[in-house]
Amino acid sequence: MSGRGTKIARLAAAGAAAGVLVAGIAVPAVGGAGFGLVTAAGEIDLEPVDLVEPPPAEVTTVRDARGNVIARFYEQYREVVRFDEIAEVMKTAIVAIEDYRFYEHGAIDVEGTLRALAKNLQAGRVSQGGSSITQQYVKQVLLNSAGTERERNAALEASYARKLKELRYAMGVEKKYTKNQILEKYLNIAYFGAGAYGVEAAARRFFGVKAANLTLPQAATLAGAVQDPNATDPNLGRKQRERLKNRRDVVLDRMAELGKITPAEAAKAKATKLGYKGTELPGGCESSKYPYFCLYVRQEILNNPDFGKTAKARLAALNRGGLTITTTIDPAMQAAAERTIRRHVHASDAPVAAQALVQPGTGAIKAMAASKPYGRRAARNEISYNVVADAAHGGGVGFQAGSTFKTFTLISALKQGMKVDDGLTAGAGYRAPGYATFTNCAGQNVGDPTHTVTNDEGSPGWKTLRTGTWGSVNTFFMELEQRVGLCETVATAKSLGIRRADGQRLQEYETFTLGINEMDPVTVANAYAAIGARGTYCAPMAITRITDRGGRTTTYRPTCRQVLDPAIADATAEVLSGVFTKGTMRDVGGIGRDAAGKTGTTDDYATAWFAGFTPDLAGAVSIGDPRGSQRHKLVGVTIGGRYYGTVAGASLPGPIWRDTMVAALRDVPPSSFTPMDTARFGGCDRFCRR
Repeated sequence: MSGRGTKIARLAAAGAAAGVLVAGIAVPAVGGAGFGLVTAAGEIDLEPVDLVEPPPAEVTTVRDARGNVIARFYEQYREVVRFDEIAEVMKTAIVAIEDYRFYEHGAIDVEGTLRALAKNLQAGRVSQGGSSITQQYVKQVLLNSAGTERERNAALEASYARKLKELRYAMGVEKKYTKNQILEKYLNIAYFGAGAYGVEAAARRFFGVKAANLTLPQAATLAGAVQDPNATDPNLGRKQRERLKNRRDVVLDRMAELGKITPAEAAKAKATKLGYKGTELPGGCESSKYPYFCLYVRQEILNNPDFGKTAKARLAALNRGGLTITTTIDPAMQAAAERTIRRHVHASDAPVAAQALVQPGTGAIKAMAASKPYGRRAARNEISYNVVADAAHGGGVGFQAGSTFKTFTLISALKQGMKVDDGLTAGAGYRAPGYATFTNCAGQNVGDPTHTVTNDEGSPGWKTLRTGTWGSVNTFFMELEQRVGLCETVATAKSLGIRRADGQRLQEYETFTLGINEMDPVTVANAYAAIGARGTYCAPMAITRITDRGGRTTTYRPTCRQVLDPAIADATAEVLSGVFTKGTMRDVGGIGRDAAGKTGTTDDYATAWFAGFTPDLAGAVSIGDPRGSQRHKLVGVTIGGRYYGTVAGASLPGPIWRDTMVAALRDVPPSSFTPMDTARFGGCDRFCRR
């Protein structure tokens, strides 16, 4: 037996006497295989075991329609880099301090293991690791693969069984990869502290540079951090930074001792300050440039089975999958929406304005903006939910949509053959003749002969589909809904994607046409976009393409269906176009191209809306008080530095919509509405004024 083998046997015998399983291992016979483990019970053969290596958690990147990064999601902030994208001095530093014979030994460093073994035998337990870089890589893989706390504890436990398991895996890793490949994998998986996983994230977090550009003192700092990243986490305070600086100097001394740098270079590097910058790690919707849209995208992933069979799988894909998600948001249109809202409504105002822009014919969400920033700091006027979207996408209960719902009654009348100049007499007040006057879609009588509806806008008298819509006359639309049917109006709204912001069933009462249901801007904008697309409804769309870490790309296309006869959509656009010239928006004006829309004002001015469309873009704007719109009405309020006795749809939401559209469509060639079929919808027929 060789001298080295005799030493191992003596150590093994000492271990056996202590009743402890020995972790000493003989020198590899050939190519890193054929290890023999000596124990009190005899010799146990160690064979390489293939390590299952799930890819380490990697950052998911969200991009806008032009490819700009707008958000990042991660469980561990990590950006995997190639071996040639890591500074040579970083590789030298980590090998010098962690495993200086890395390029000379096999799966384990026998000398290091023997030193650790002697300490372990004296202590009667595993008190010192002696792990090679390959073994450390194995440990990190097992730790990152742990799905439960029990598995995590097993990956960390100080036991000979765990060390034995690591050794088998390390042998498999050494058999499978070159030394450079192993070092690359280790540097990409190691935790350096301060929330930075992998050398690229650590270089950015600690020093604001790429891993390829690390200097000697910076590389030594990161190499020193991996031993105990929590104890040397510079983000935690002065003591931790002092420990990290001391570890850096230890690494520099070791590099000089091994001849990797000169003593003078070590002394110069040790004389420098730590230089920790604490660069913010980008990620999460609070730090996104477009937080409300970011929330929408996040919930799209988490709620959609297409992205994973279970909620847990979808969350893992988002936070660990290293995906690149390309979205629909247009930075120019988003900027137009944000600038306009800021000009009209201040973040410090009690009411909040929210706006969504949607592309007709695709459902692509082009912008989502609000007057209050997203976050949880009330002192900064932040709002902690997605005020632009529904509850399924991180939103709240929404605001009553008001008279924007009258459009669905108008469409129902056109569907039943009424012409644009057909009409009826609207009184100063409306009271249902009986409980059976209105029937919901469940066949229940929901008329309310005890309640009188009055007009907030417009005047009573003979009104046609045109003039009743232009004046937004409540009593006219109550009479019209009575004529066309409540359930028919509800069905029309549903076909255009209308659903409550809180996810509950639509309230189907006689005042449905007056917008009693709480809505969100995305849903309302998308419904109006379907009219602009000549009756083609497309589900709201935020994601166009997802590329996984392996480079495989999945493309997502609009989900559309024809829900209205195109001629009915054209006639609706014809009527709603007059809102800008002869209706509630006449004092505000149009946008210099074909446009149609409807103001929305709720009972007693609780909330205000405007929803409208062109053939190229649709949008909806809501204003309400998030503290409770029924308790805090838009009466006698100061918004954007201007006092309002009351806020109606044309007071504020209308101008916001107009100014946004002008800016958002500045570089988009104007498209025209298809002219109304006058033979079918022009004039009057059954309901002419007599």
